[in-house]
Amino acid sequence: MSSAPYRARRAAVDDFPALRGLWASMRHPVADLEKRLTEFQVVEDASGHVVGALGFRIELRNGLIHSEAFSDFSAADELRPLFWTRIQSLVLNHGLARLWTVEDSPFWTRNGFQLAAEPALQKLPPAWAASGSKWLTLRIKDEDAVASVEKEIDVWMQAERQRMAQQLEKTKTVKTAVTAFGVGLAVLIIIAACYLWLARPHGGLMPH
Repeated sequence: MSSAPYRARRAAVDDFPALRGLWASMRHPVADLEKRLTEFQVVEDASGHVVGALGFRIELRNGLIHSEAFSDFSAADELRPLFWTRIQSLVLNHGLARLWTVEDSPFWTRNGFQLAAEPALQKLPPAWAASGSKWLTLRIKDEDAVASVEKEIDVWMQAERQRMAQQLEKTKTVKTAVTAFGVGLAVLIIIAACYLWLARPHGGLMPH
């Protein structure tokens, strides 16, 4: 079976009826997921019907793959690669360092996910800790190295802001001095002009 008739895209408000049906069929918490529509990617068939949905939540530099649902699980193996392509694009766009999931399909382990050991679990965002106990994870980047680079960038930016502030202060000082000099020069010119006007001979009637 070819995947050509299928198209993956971001979920829209018009997808709510189909998504509610998919979530309910999988016993996902429909009321909760309705509030998180923007997390979902969907796959539609050639007729425009939504046949699959997958959530992708972002927390700092972590991505959570969750709430997989299909109208026909016989097509799941064909649709998952479409979701995976979308997720990879989101990973690149957001600069994520690690992915997480509790989805148990072999598809994820075939694409690099591994059972999370204790050292990796220490990096799991606390907000997701209650989502499940058997976590699979895929490291995209070295989080410690990323944090170190970000810290260096932050230090550099702070130094630059301080340098710019000092430069601005110097500029203000120079501007104030130039303004004061200009005002002083103008006052001297006015005084000199007044002195010359007062000192010049005044016209009057010449004696006969």
